[in-house]
Amino acid sequence: MINYDLQKIRAIIFDLDGVLSAETIALGTDGTPLRTVNIKDGYAIQLAVKMGLNIAIISGCTVDAVRKRYEGLGVTDIYLGASVKMKVYEEFLAIHNLKDEEVMFMGDDIPDLEVMRRVGCPVCPKDACREVKDVCVYVSDYRGGHGCGRDVIEQTLKTQGKWLQDERAFGW
Repeated sequence: MINYDLQKIRAIIFDLDGVLSAETIALGTDGTPLRTVNIKDGYAIQLAVKMGLNIAIISGCTVDAVRKRYEGLGVTDIYLGASVKMKVYEEFLAIHNLKDEEVMFMGDDIPDLEVMRRVGCPVCPKDACREVKDVCVYVSDYRGGHGCGRDVIEQTLKTQGKWLQDERAFGW
């Protein structure tokens, strides 16, 4: 269980590589990095959007297929090529009129630490680096790319009474 008052959460931000995709990246024949996606993470993301949570992706990744995937799930706040995530995080807060304590951030490595130290609810996948685990209120039982996103979304929506609440839960 996440050790935080999940009733406060209005937004969940995800890093991509090592969180919503596995930490190992295959390379296409042209050198393009290919990402994996987890179908259960995808289901939970689109349901969270339908239930009114602000879902965002902040990643250093620049692969356009990533944008297509998450736009297809209803995510509108997709920040790719974010070399300094704090700048993007502050922009996201301002756009959505959010406070730090209303935000959950799931990251797995050093570039995520600055934002994770600031948000109210920092969480990570099972295979995150030690420095990230040390600042988290919750370490998922799932590895990056293997359902950790679904894990934290499901816990949040259940706590807020929005998990399987109505017919929106039974479709894409």
